[in-house]
Amino acid sequence: MRLLAIDTALEACSVAVFDTASEQMLARESAGMVRGHAEALMPMVARVMHDSGLAFADLNRVAVTVGPGSFTGLRVGIAAARGLALAADRPIVGLTTLAAYAAPLLADDDAIPVTVAIDARHAHVYLQTFTAAGQPVAEPRVAPVHDAIDEAIANGARIIGTGANLLAAAWPSDAPPPAQVLQRPAPEINWVARLGAAATENTAPPRPLYLRAPDARPQDAARLPRRP
Repeated sequence: MRLLAIDTALEACSVAVFDTASEQMLARESAGMVRGHAEALMPMVARVMHDSGLAFADLNRVAVTVGPGSFTGLRVGIAAARGLALAADRPIVGLTTLAAYAAPLLADDDAIPVTVAIDARHAHVYLQTFTAAGQPVAEPRVAPVHDAIDEAIANGARIIGTGANLLAAAWPSDAPPPAQVLQRPAPEINWVARLGAAATENTAPPRPLYLRAPDARPQDAARLPRRP
């Protein structure tokens, strides 16, 4: 299988082409950014496809991160992936940023669980813990930082994500310290690609996983009066 992977969910814009037959990333590129994914993504896709030596018709699948993450970033990545998959007449799968964060830690050491914490602002994180065998302990959710700490302590988990340092800073002094704390701005695109290749199409829909409503809301006081 030859797969195009896209991630714009968090603080990076990343693209990769993965060949499962050779187990090689044929090409990849990643740039850290908080904003500007919409402008950066399609030129990056063009460069990565050129460097891979493949045409879109050579792909077998498209994979994209579906969140949780930035509302704007998610829409950019999912819309682009859907458009490319439609144009190339190829299937598309969606992967959570939570699973993509956890994958390299579990591959490196399958004896210790992993708690993924993504900063959701206002002292909350998007949270999911995975057992050492890679099974989710619970569904993804938004949780207060202290609840996330309690879950990580209960599972003896390592911590990774944009919210890892939030948990570490509030960690109780009388609790065993986490085995590992990894503050990362975004998942590694090669693991998005590997998970995308392993996903089952009917169980990995390319739909955004928001988990909470956006912070931005219309301001009633700023609305213009309607004409009668």
